[in-house]
Parts: sequence; structure tokens; C-alpha cells
Amino acid sequence: MKLSSKQRALLKKMAHDIEPVVRIGKGEVDSDLLDSISNVINKRELIKVKVLQNSDVEDMKELGIGLAEKTSSVFVDKIGKVIILFKPKKENGVITQEILKKRKGK
Repeated sequence: MKLSSKQRALLKKMAHDIEPVVRIGKGEVDSDLLDSISNVINKRELIKVKVLQNSDVEDMKELGIGLAEKTSSVFVDKIGKVIILFKPKKENGVITQEILKKRKGK
């Protein structure tokens, strides 16, 4: 799913009050971490991933895009050490419905 600038802005606004549910520390991005992100994003549609200061990650955007690809989600944005990811739900996705409205210009 390709996001328009309006959709991206709406998702950033919706993510503002969400607490990060996954944290990345010293360890590398492994299958357990990816499974954790996949499980959470499948339930919530929109999540934040916090990269802790003791992490070796240098390029947050590159990490966000990589996480999105590996979890079949969409990289929304990075704000400091926080990555916002979105995965549309086909049925009963409240956030997905809001995003689709933005696509239609409503």
C-alpha cells in the first residue's frame, strides 16, 4: 500500500498518543523480534517501535523500511528513535477505514 502525504499525516496524528509496544536494544533484528512486531501490528494496525539508546542502529529510516518489508507493513515515518508502522486490515480495520476515506478525498 502506497500512502499519500495526507494519509501519512493522519497516521502520524493517530500515532501521537500511542506508546511504543516493541523495543529494539543491543541485539540485532532477529526472527523473534520480527514475529513480535508482526503479531502486534496484526492486532493493532498502527504501532510504534522504540529503538533504545544502547542500540547500534545508525539509520532509523533504513531500519523502519526494512522492518516494514519483513513484516508486510508500511513504514509511516520515524521521529527521533521511534518508528511508526501501519498494516491495513481488510475487515473491521478502524484505522484502515479512516485511511481509505483520505484516499477518496473525503
